[in-house]
Amino acid sequence: MEWPTVIAEKLSIKYPIIQAPMFGVSTPKMVAASMNIGCLGTLALADLSADQSAKLIQETKKLTDQPFAVNIFAHYIPEITNDLQQKFIKTKFFIEQLAKESHLEVNLPDLENIKINSYHEQIDVIIDEGCKILSFTFGNLDGESIQKLKENGVLLIGTCTSVEEALVLEKSGIDIICVQGIEAGGHRGTFDVENIPQIGGLSLLSQVYDHVGIPLIYAGGLYNARTLYAAKELGAKGFQVGSILLASQESALRLFEKEKLKAVNERDIVLTKSFSGRYARGIKNKFIETLDNSEYVLPYPYQNKLTNELRKVAKTMCNTDFVNIWLGQSIHNYSELSTVDILKNLILEVKEI
Repeated sequence: MEWPTVIAEKLSIKYPIIQAPMFGVSTPKMVAASMNIGCLGTLALADLSADQSAKLIQETKKLTDQPFAVNIFAHYIPEITNDLQQKFIKTKFFIEQLAKESHLEVNLPDLENIKINSYHEQIDVIIDEGCKILSFTFGNLDGESIQKLKENGVLLIGTCTSVEEALVLEKSGIDIICVQGIEAGGHRGTFDVENIPQIGGLSLLSQVYDHVGIPLIYAGGLYNARTLYAAKELGAKGFQVGSILLASQESALRLFEKEKLKAVNERDIVLTKSFSGRYARGIKNKFIETLDNSEYVLPYPYQNKLTNELRKVAKTMCNTDFVNIWLGQSIHNYSELSTVDILKNLILEVKEI
């Protein structure tokens, strides 16, 4: 298989393979390792504050002098209403009691103590730190931010989960689109929080390719040469991989979480809003089964902020029932090699097709 060149040239990389952001899993070391093998490393900034974002960017710069990508959440922040306040109180109490029943002592934050960050405060940091590649998910950036970033030479990669979203991104001047199939692990990049298009990746990729004229990256189910080849045949010029790096040496997952990957089967992988208030694909556990389809799920980002302390405590207790392990549908042998070796093996496999 010959690699498509258009995205590799745009991103100044040797191979058009993009390490997925995976907030909470990827690390500056993973980003640098991806760059070292000639792929694009992506630093996940999610909805961190400006100061936290700057610190992570600077930490990554110490490990690589190559232009890595940064990724942010272009999310809508719901207004705090009386109904939301009351629901927050009920949800907090329910989750604390659920945790206590499982011998996890947690003190979840009150609504007034939660700090919600908008992506707008990250834009200046990204520009000031000289980042030249920005990918984003959960929606589209506003026109003023797009103009400001472009004036500072930042290449923009938006995420779509439907043809409609792809057309919006193209019309607004986004340079590259990452097409995310429903089988992809982690959060859905869907613009609408409630009504997510559940479109299989290869069907979506083919349709988006027919409707837009800018280069496409594909994300969802890529774990070996055959899956990359299929995406290439349907129009992908770049390939975003995430789940294959979950158990890597540079992954932030702890040993008990990596062990959980080895026993997973196809029935265990579900879409859920329970941890964050936005749909994400991961491994089913007690928390997900209890909260899904219940009244105790707040809109994003409030649910995400509320459950953050619970997940931290569960990690310290090695309790898989109360942590989120995001995972795509393509089950395989989750390698514990270094990111460099995992990507190198994938590249070699692709060359043999």
